[in-house]
Amino acid sequence: MSYEVFARKYRPQTFDDLVGQAHVSRTLKNAVAQNRLAHAYLFVGPRGVGKTSTARILAKSLNCVKGPTVTPCGECDNCREIAGGNSLDVIEIDGASNNSVEDVRQLRENVRYAPAKGRYKIYLIDEVHMLSPAAFNALLKTLEEPPEHVKFIFATTEPQKVLPTILSRCQRFDLHRIAANLIAKHLQFIAEKENITLEPAAAHAIARGAEGGLRDAESMLDQLVAFCGEKISENDVLDVFGFTSEQTVVDLTGRILRRETPDAIDLLHQQSEAGKDMMRLMSDLIAYLRDLLVFKAKPDALKEDVEADVQTLLAAHAELLTTDRLLELVDQFAAAEGRMKWAPNKMLHFEVAIIKAIQSLGQATLDEVIEKLSQLRDGKSVSQKQSPSVVTGGPPASGGIEGRNFQLGFAPGDKAMMEILGTQANRKFLETLLHEITGTDWSVKLTVREELPSKQAPPSEGSRPENFKGDPLIEEAIGLFNAQIVQES
Repeated sequence: MSYEVFARKYRPQTFDDLVGQAHVSRTLKNAVAQNRLAHAYLFVGPRGVGKTSTARILAKSLNCVKGPTVTPCGECDNCREIAGGNSLDVIEIDGASNNSVEDVRQLRENVRYAPAKGRYKIYLIDEVHMLSPAAFNALLKTLEEPPEHVKFIFATTEPQKVLPTILSRCQRFDLHRIAANLIAKHLQFIAEKENITLEPAAAHAIARGAEGGLRDAESMLDQLVAFCGEKISENDVLDVFGFTSEQTVVDLTGRILRRETPDAIDLLHQQSEAGKDMMRLMSDLIAYLRDLLVFKAKPDALKEDVEADVQTLLAAHAELLTTDRLLELVDQFAAAEGRMKWAPNKMLHFEVAIIKAIQSLGQATLDEVIEKLSQLRDGKSVSQKQSPSVVTGGPPASGGIEGRNFQLGFAPGDKAMMEILGTQANRKFLETLLHEITGTDWSVKLTVREELPSKQAPPSEGSRPENFKGDPLIEEAIGLFNAQIVQES
């Protein structure tokens, strides 16, 4: 007997065998048990999650000699023929190669004939989105009012390409990507049946690389058995497929969050020299940051996707930065990933992304600056002190709000700076920035305020820098803006 790959050998044969699709199996089992069967079903989902397998199981449940039943026997002629793909009453059609009006016309003529052996004649059209618009329209009437002995089951990875008139005539089931823990558990089940020693870390590495597709994971396990024999370790998985270990991704993230630029770059170079795929490493880094973001929002949301020790690491990393900072990191690395896809030197873009991310962690955000300025303003109004200007690169100014007008006042000696800021482009930028911060539309007004001191004005005797070194308000401003008090001549 010829060799049978794991993906076919361990294909689910009953609703209970489906992995990670409990919502679909439960609904279909209840429909069969209660005899509430629709005339058309549409299974939607990414590759390798069980669309065709679910369709065959439903066909067996309907045509089994003991059926309709939620537990097809798998032993009768009908069940064996459906499982083998050679049943006369379950016609499997490839939508990509049978997508013309002529093919649909032939189908419409055949539906009139009664099933040969089973209870129903079932048409299973895979990749149904490949049918042409004309073919879809030719199928509409038959799909809406088929003969009592006919059932349609469609499967597709791209439901947005299916005509709405077709969707409205089907019961739709969305099959989800399968959680990594469930894939790893199923791989251990296969390994036990095949007398293979599969390390838990290796199973989880395969599951992460499969990206939610069980068929992909089974194919990878097949390849690893050919490479390693009967004992598979995590290093074998990483070497064969070029993956990066989860611990390496965690270490890289930790070095970035702790702003250890040399160590982070060094770890990146180590992975590059080891032949790891930089695009894959970037994808894993973004995925870990995504997990960290979800963990900060809802810690128990990742119980089924990550192991307990990884959750502990997520908790430790979550204390190192705020949600806003984390969102910025995800955006920065996602943009870098987009650039890396088309760049010949992917390493360069990865290095730049890490350095920019670490630098951004050390910079004050606009919200933090506004909050600190508000605190300084409130403190100044309480103490009623006249403080000197803190040199941060801009002239002294005063702000105010009048209706929808945001007023900025400048000292008489700073008219040149006011004119520069008052250009159409700069004014538009300020109004856009204010809208992003407050969510309200503003009109910026620039005015000259006689009471404001000019930046070019000579300091008075009482405003020498040494006179303000002990002022707590000034010390806080110096620390916030990394500034210094200067005396202009």
